[in-house]
Parts: sequence; C-alpha cells; structure tokens
Amino acid sequence: MERADRRFGLFVCAVVVVGAGLAAIAGDLTPPAGPVAPTMKTLDEVEARIPINSVNTPGDADSLYKIAAPGSYYLTGNVTGVAGKHGVEIVSSGVTLDLNGFDLVGIPGMGAFDGVSVTVDSLRGITVRDGSVRNWGDGGVDLGFLSRGCRVEGVLASGNAGTGIVASISATVSDCTSSFNGQRGIRASNGSTISHCSVESNTGTGIEVNHGCTISNCSAYFNTGQGVLTGLACTVIDSSLYQNTSHGLQLGEGGTATRCTANLNSGIGVSSANACTISECTATFNGGSAGVVGASGVTVTNCVARSNSGHGIELTEGGTILNSSAASNGGDGISAGVGSTVMNSTALLNSSDGIYINLGGTVTGCSAKNNGGDGIVASTACIVTANTCTLNGVNSTSGRGIRVLNTDTRVEGNNCTGNDVGISADLGGNFIVGNACSGNGTDWIFVVGNSFGPILDRRNQGGAAVNGFSAPTNLNTTDPHANFSY
Repeated sequence: MERADRRFGLFVCAVVVVGAGLAAIAGDLTPPAGPVAPTMKTLDEVEARIPINSVNTPGDADSLYKIAAPGSYYLTGNVTGVAGKHGVEIVSSGVTLDLNGFDLVGIPGMGAFDGVSVTVDSLRGITVRDGSVRNWGDGGVDLGFLSRGCRVEGVLASGNAGTGIVASISATVSDCTSSFNGQRGIRASNGSTISHCSVESNTGTGIEVNHGCTISNCSAYFNTGQGVLTGLACTVIDSSLYQNTSHGLQLGEGGTATRCTANLNSGIGVSSANACTISECTATFNGGSAGVVGASGVTVTNCVARSNSGHGIELTEGGTILNSSAASNGGDGISAGVGSTVMNSTALLNSSDGIYINLGGTVTGCSAKNNGGDGIVASTACIVTANTCTLNGVNSTSGRGIRVLNTDTRVEGNNCTGNDVGISADLGGNFIVGNACSGNGTDWIFVVGNSFGPILDRRNQGGAAVNGFSAPTNLNTTDPHANFSY
C-alpha cells in the first residue's frame, strides 16, 4: 500500500513538471490585448543590404549595373563584363559596395571601361570592399579623383588596362593588392591614407599620391615607374621598394620617409625634394646616382646606404646627415653639398672617397675607412673635426686620410692612420691644429701658405711605463695646437 502511494505521488509530480514545461514552451495562455503580431524577423530584416541585380540596380547604355541611390549593396555572384560598359557604375554618394568575395572580370576588346566606376564628380562617402576586379579595359576600381572620403578595402585589382585603383580626396585604401595593370597600381588624391597594400608589376608607378598623404606598411616591386611617388608634405612609413625600373621612393617637397627599405631599384633608392626628412631607411644595390639623394635642406638620420652603383648618400645643399652609414658603394660613401653637415657617420669600403663635403660644410665625429680614394675630402671654408680616417687609398697610391682641396678650412682634432698620406692641403690659407697621424706613408703634405700648429715627431719615442694616477708629459710641448706623428 505504501509502495502504491509513493508511485502515485511521483506520477503527480511528473505531470506538474511536464505541464509547467509545456506552458513555458507555448507561451502566455492569456496574451495581452490587441492584434497578434509576428515575433520572427523578416528576410529583409535579416539582410537589409540590397543585392546587385537587374531589378534593384538596372544598368544603362554604359553600365551593366548602376547604383543611383545611397545604401549598402552586395554582389551575389561573379560578374563578367560586356563590350562598351562599366561593370558597376555609381552615381550617388553614401554607397557601400560589398563585392562579397566575388570576381568582376572584363573581356578583351571591351573598350575603356572600369570594373567599378564613379562617373559623377564630387561624390562623398563611397566604399568598395572585399573582392577582385580584373582585366577591365580601363581601371579596376575608379572612385573619381574629385570624390571625397571614399574607401577601398580588401580589393584585388589586376590585369586592368588602366590604373588598378583610383581613390579620391581624403580617401582610405587598405589591405589591397594591385598588380599587372597597364598604368599605375594605386592612385590617390590629396590627404589620403594608403596602408597594408601591395603593388606589383604595374606598367607605371606602383603607388602615386598627391599632397598631404600617408603611406604605411606597403610594398612596391617590379613596377615600370617609381615604386612610390608622392606630392608635397607626404609621409611614407615602414614600406618596401624593390626592383622598380625607376626610383624606389620619390618624395615630394617637405616629405618624410621612416623605416623604409629600397633595394635593387634601377634608379635611386630614396630620392627626395627640398626640406624632406629621411630616417631609419636602408638603400642597397640601387642603380641610380646614389642610394639616398636629397635636394636642399634635407635631413638624413640613422640610415644605411650600401652597395649602390653610385654614391651612398648624396645631398645637394644645406643638408644634414646624422648617425648614418655608407659602405661598399660605387662612388663616394657620402657626398654633401654646399653648407651641409655630416656628423657621427661612417663611410667604409666605398670605391671613391669616403666623405666629400662642399663649400662651407662640416664633418665631425665621423669614421672613414678602407675607401678607394681619400677618407674625407673638404672643399672650401669647411670644418673637419674629431674624425678618424684609416687605411684609405685602397684603389690609389695617394689616398689621403683628410684632403683639403681649397682654402679657409679648419682641420682640428682628427686621427689619421694607415693611409698613403695622413693630412694634405692642396692650397694655402687653411688652419690645421691638434691632429695626430700614425702609420701613413707620409703623415703631412701642405703647400705654402697654411697655418698650422707645430708638428712633433713622436714615432719610436714612447715614454716609460705608467701604473698609477699621474705621470709627467713626454710630448715635449705644451702647445694646445700641436700636431703629432706617432
């Protein structure tokens, strides 16, 4: 009897639990007043974007599809071009076009038409993303050079007869690849940003921008023109320029290049107009006049120029070279123009001179070693101080550690060892004091008319051993301007 009662109790509990579960699934058995409304989202609410098709975006005489109203649009499949028409034409601001991973493909003989084309001037806020646009008779993606605030993201543009990607004023181009196009890889107008893009084997410039633009984390290689070409006041950061037919990077006036590498370009590695700053860049195996070239007022800091066919670093006038290295170049290691300054830099194993400084220039705290010609060559009215010049004249029998070509130059506090000639002055009127020479074929060669401190020969005249805190001088002079052979 107890067992039966227990079973009945369990049965009642189960019924209550199941009933409660069913009530929860079925919902409220006494719904609120008013008409019954659906609780699920419609298909339009799930996908609010507009598919590209002949109904939603019908084309016209020059386009397969035409977007004429703001909104978010997407491809539902690949698109193959036809003769005489753009793939997708955009004539409205505020449009986002998601290629959705699909392929817009042009056809031979189609004429000068783009894969994606903005055909109305001064549109704003257009975005094209995530797909490939190739083999069109003109550009791949052309957002119009007068549009503003447009974006191109994650697009592959290849094999187009014109420029792969044309962006607008204040545009953003990111994570794109543009290759084998008949003109430029990427072209953008003023104030644009291009990042994490690759441009390869274009018949023209890899990336070309107008003024006030920023290019970062990009690579440009095998392009027929420059790898990167900029207008005024642009910034190029963390980018690679490799084996382009012209210059690797060509900066417009007031530009900045930081942490870039330029290798095996047929022209100059990094070329800059007036008032540019080039820092932490490397230029190697380039074929132009120099690895790094700067016009007036250019600053080069913490750079490396190595194995270029011309000079390593070449500035025309009023430039500054700091903490940089030039090695194994076909010309001079460093060639600095009128009024330039070279400080704390190294010139090593260059075929010609280590460092050349023109009228009114300064070379201080530098090292010139194993260069084919002279270590440091100063023109007129220069200052050459506190440098080390060693084993120069590799390609000559008359390599000088320091050579003064003309007049009015001060040579002070330098150390020259193992050169054919230590320090020479080809003309009079120079001031030579406080230098030291050792192990050169000849330590000093001055023509008449120079001013210099006494030259003391201290070779083979070493003093007694010293082990302590003081010792008398054995220099046999207290003249602070004395020069020494030792």
